[in-house]
Amino acid sequence: MDDSVRMQIENLRNLKINELRTRYRDLFGEASASSNRAHLFRRIAWRLQAQAEAGLSERARKRAAELANDLDLRLRAPRSFWREIERNGEILNRDPRLPPAGTVLERAYQGQSLRVSVLASGFEYQGKHYASLSAIAYRVTGTRWNGFHFFRLKQEWTA
Repeated sequence: MDDSVRMQIENLRNLKINELRTRYRDLFGEASASSNRAHLFRRIAWRLQAQAEAGLSERARKRAAELANDLDLRLRAPRSFWREIERNGEILNRDPRLPPAGTVLERAYQGQSLRVSVLASGFEYQGKHYASLSAIAYRVTGTRWNGFHFFRLKQEWTA
């Protein structure tokens, strides 16, 4: 690396975020989505070195082309995937301590009778939908509880 590139990189260390973003836009021809100082610094320094060395090596260009062929790969499963893994409205990874949907759990607590309906996804208590038994236990007691312990569901459900 020659001295002029080294000086340009050293000067980057004194720039503020907005100045780094402007420099990034000048070098890359597009705005950076990042506001991370270290990321911007590294990308700009890399670009300055690549320009000084007349771009990427042939090996690097071939590797970039190989990677570009995989652009159609998804990083996340489509939303429909999660719907497809449900069977009859019940999620396959359902906790084995839970009874089947439609079951009513009953528990006496401080002279009060609690009735919770188990749904395919969540629970119903007093006409409201809850995502977890713990949320219902908190609603009833005002303190944090493990919902399975509160409703005494400690072992696998057997009908």
